[in-house]
Amino acid sequence: MKKFLSNTIVQLLIAVIIGLSAGFVVNDAVLEAIVCIKHITGQIIFFLVPLIILGFIAPSIAHLRSNASKMLLFAFGIAYLSSIGASFFGAAVGYNVIPFLHIADDANSLKALPENLLKIDIPPVMNVMTALVLAALIGLATAWVKSDEISKLLDTFQKMVLELVKRVLLPVLPVFIAANFCILSYQGAVTKQLPVFLSILIVVIVCHFIWLTLLYFIAAVYSRKNSYQVLRYYGPAYLTALGTMSSAATLGIALECARKSPILRKEISDVTIPLFANIHLCGSILTETVFVLTVSQMLYGSMPSILQITLFILLLGLFAIGAPGVPGGTVLASLGLIISVLHFDEAGTALLLTIFALQDSFGTACNITGDGALTLITDTFEKK
Repeated sequence: MKKFLSNTIVQLLIAVIIGLSAGFVVNDAVLEAIVCIKHITGQIIFFLVPLIILGFIAPSIAHLRSNASKMLLFAFGIAYLSSIGASFFGAAVGYNVIPFLHIADDANSLKALPENLLKIDIPPVMNVMTALVLAALIGLATAWVKSDEISKLLDTFQKMVLELVKRVLLPVLPVFIAANFCILSYQGAVTKQLPVFLSILIVVIVCHFIWLTLLYFIAAVYSRKNSYQVLRYYGPAYLTALGTMSSAATLGIALECARKSPILRKEISDVTIPLFANIHLCGSILTETVFVLTVSQMLYGSMPSILQITLFILLLGLFAIGAPGVPGGTVLASLGLIISVLHFDEAGTALLLTIFALQDSFGTACNITGDGALTLITDTFEKK
């Protein structure tokens, strides 16, 4: 029984069930405590994210030596192609499906949350993109000068970060997920706003699975290996992403999942998993594309032109690279595009943010799971 309860998937499922159930019965006093717990656990998790990126990417790139630059360029290229490919696929589905869907023209407001009375901020030592660039540059510089001393130092730092993941992040994660689902349940997102956009959400989720199937098929063909030997280990990462709505918060679990795969080399996955968690957002931008079409049809009576949506997608793929790895980060990073390219007003932007937040967990789960396929492709490329 103890071994069963120590399983990551079981712990996360229990956290989800407890959170959803508690949200229907908690009073305001208890909810205040839950809001505080969510804030503090979230602060701890997001404080660790830049350290995880530095601890895994820098030493792993350093070990690649002469292949480091080529592999990073290749990884960025396939991440961008996967993201915009998913977005164009979503746009094609949207143009053909949305006109035939009967979607409600408004969404009921969510219940207000009590103010967080214990707002203890733990700001990270640097933001995610700074950590990503710094880790890449340190790793490349170490590889170029072939410094064994710095390489050993980075290896020691990686071991330290691994202990932080095991002893701090993993125990805190189920608490954070339970608090998240409790708040969603209390606010009424489960019973009120979700049914409003259920039809388009189902379409989006189906698109996610189609795109993931395509990615793993391409990975199998390119690598000439059974890509299911990667996918089969991604259950905990998918479920964690559903609970956290954040690629950054799921990073520790995703690394563990990739390391379990017998066909992925640890020295490659330790680079690509943190890297793709920040630059490969296929599920998120596929979803955003479908939702901008939906909101445009709903509020303005028509969808953007093909030229508009093409420009939006090509730029969105670049903007997504700089998106913060937090819930709703993709939309927040692309607000300028939504306003300038698609000409959304305040009402359209607010509605898009609302419906995107309700499903953000599914887009994040697609992002994280797709990283496994791209890692297999990158692993094969590095060998060649």
